[in-house]
Amino acid sequence: METFNALDGALLIDKPAGPTSHDIVDFIRRHFHIEKAGHCGSLDPNATGLLVIVLGRATRLSEKLMSGDKIYEGSMRFGETTNTYDAAGELVASLPVPPLTLEELNQTAATFQGDQMQIPPMVSAVKVKGVPLYKLARQGIEIERKPRLIRIYSFRFTSYEEPTGCFRVACTKGAYVRALANDIGQKIGCGAHLATLRRLGSGDFNVADAAPLEALNKWSDAELAKRVIPYLKLTGREAGAV
Repeated sequence: METFNALDGALLIDKPAGPTSHDIVDFIRRHFHIEKAGHCGSLDPNATGLLVIVLGRATRLSEKLMSGDKIYEGSMRFGETTNTYDAAGELVASLPVPPLTLEELNQTAATFQGDQMQIPPMVSAVKVKGVPLYKLARQGIEIERKPRLIRIYSFRFTSYEEPTGCFRVACTKGAYVRALANDIGQKIGCGAHLATLRRLGSGDFNVADAAPLEALNKWSDAELAKRVIPYLKLTGREAGAV
């Protein structure tokens, strides 16, 4: 029977804005001298919230853990369209924002619920012939992207103060909230981009159970082990499995 050590499992991190998901994985590898580590679904550098890190033998579970549904909250800025669909990109269009109410925004948001085909942004990790789209975008190359089937379970604005609307969305893996912001802006007619984004949940994992990244600097190996969700629990082979 295969045996596992205390660091074979998943670690939940509350990612701050700034570092990439890979930066955080690399920091954990170096700081705790862990040879194998990876993440289960990247967050853009400016995004915050739940990042699921897999360590040791649990890296083989990354696809399984990555497949869970996602919950996000964030904000969109109407009237401005960017080339990346978020605040990190270059402004490509600016239009007046029509009078909007929270009720009207939610009526439009409701039309995006359910199964739909979504075109990934050019600045994304989706690969075409083995090359990530963002690498082509850096070269100024834009290519046709195939729409992908996604599902939006719920999408609702919680507040609106022109030109910014705050929202909450639950969706399947592979849905780009940046693209959703761009699409709703196009539907309203003034354009929009994603201003802020925070991941609250991924599968059965919740950001409320995640450790802030800065806390890791103070952890010993023993303290790290206490926060790791064991491999057997991740696979449901232990009582009280996630």
